[in-house]
Amino acid sequence: MATLKDTLTPKRTPLYHLHQADASRAEGWQALNGYAIDGGDNTSLDADFTSAAHCALVDVSALARLGVRGSHAASFLDEHGYQLPDVPNQATRQPDGSLVARLSASEYLLLGSLNAQEQRISQQEATWPPAQAGVYLLPRQDTHAWLALTGTHASNVMAKLCGVDLSPAAFAPGQVAQTSVARANAIVINASQTELTCLYLLVDSASASYFWPVLLDAMQEFGGKPLSIKAFMNKVS
Repeated sequence: MATLKDTLTPKRTPLYHLHQADASRAEGWQALNGYAIDGGDNTSLDADFTSAAHCALVDVSALARLGVRGSHAASFLDEHGYQLPDVPNQATRQPDGSLVARLSASEYLLLGSLNAQEQRISQQEATWPPAQAGVYLLPRQDTHAWLALTGTHASNVMAKLCGVDLSPAAFAPGQVAQTSVARANAIVINASQTELTCLYLLVDSASASYFWPVLLDAMQEFGGKPLSIKAFMNKVS
């Protein structure tokens, strides 16, 4: 199996060094979207699926993400076929599985699909017009780490770290909270689908190394554990 050094990709997620330090993940590295990712142990996918449905934490920072801001941002995205939320702090799932979250009246966050074959958002950034009046690109790939907290205990974990009520009754799928989690600024998106409860968390890349172990510590009470991005993608795609 490939080691991290064998995986010849130029990019690493903000948490790669923590994954690399995990002796159980010394091998199995693969490439995704130009990043080296932990491929996980595919011989135990059934156990991985159970973990995801119970309580798991996934580093999905290798997936594409992009910010768009400006007075003409909505019309620009609409022209490019994106389905947009009507009001801020809502997210709309796209036909390809990606998400568009509206953070304010004129700012949007685009999150890539868990389907590895879908490259729409990466292509959108690569082909961004050099000059577009009233529309500005925000390169969130490097500024924000992206985590997924899954399972029936996700809201219980968040209750230990966040003052906002993120229980299913108060925080429905498609809702967005821009708040403080473990004393760090975070964007929380309820990305749950019928088969899996899932909260997306986007935090400053510089604080990702602090954020990851804090979440894992909060999960211990519920038997939570980290899950590889590949096992997660196999679960939801």
